[in-house]
Amino acid sequence: MTLAILSALPEEQVGIAALLSDARTTDYAGRRYTRGQLQGHAVVLALSGIGKVAAASTAATLIERFGVRAMVFTGVAGGLGEGVQVGDVVVASSYAQHDMDASPLFPRYEVPGYGRARFDCDAVLSAQLAVAVQQCLASGAAAWTAELGLPAPRMHQGLVVSGDRFVSSAAEVQALRSGLQAVGMEALAVEMEGAAVAQVCADHGLPFAAMRSISDRADDSAHLDFPVFVQTVASRYAVAIVQQWLAAR
Repeated sequence: MTLAILSALPEEQVGIAALLSDARTTDYAGRRYTRGQLQGHAVVLALSGIGKVAAASTAATLIERFGVRAMVFTGVAGGLGEGVQVGDVVVASSYAQHDMDASPLFPRYEVPGYGRARFDCDAVLSAQLAVAVQQCLASGAAAWTAELGLPAPRMHQGLVVSGDRFVSSAAEVQALRSGLQAVGMEALAVEMEGAAVAQVCADHGLPFAAMRSISDRADDSAHLDFPVFVQTVASRYAVAIVQQWLAAR
């Protein structure tokens, strides 16, 4: 079974790509796909680019052209939930699009044609990923966050939301949280791709799971330099977690 590992940006995946054996690349529809072996599994690495349309296009290609049978997204996100801090890891249990609004024809956040706003991640795959995250955080992760003056990281599991907007102010965060809470949704993190991939995988009946390293609090408070965080923390998380996840499969 071929597994897909998706990230939005090269910096989020470079460490994983370096571990592949028998690597070979294919350029298709503006993306580069790298096939190879990792921990005894056939995998395809792909960079989705930023945003829901780019992510959906990449996910569809992975399914239709490369025949993947499960998909995992690893990258960074902004923290939204109480207690979700920089350096923590969120394993998504479900996804919603925070900018989906076809009202008054459909309730706010509901995806037309689906009758729901939330798309659940695969329970088994997410549980496997969560175990790998816990193993990573219990081993060397505290030393990595300490390099940036951050406390020991923690894992969270729950709703992650995606939208085609970079959320970067306290006012935006408050409006986002208030709108979601009004319909009973409490989001832990916000990013720009995962909900689209979750919907594509649901359409094709593919297991999907995602983990996101928290790089900032998605507001206008001071936060770390993004490239430094990715190199020092997020990329190390990705390598350790993906290896542990695949080794246990």
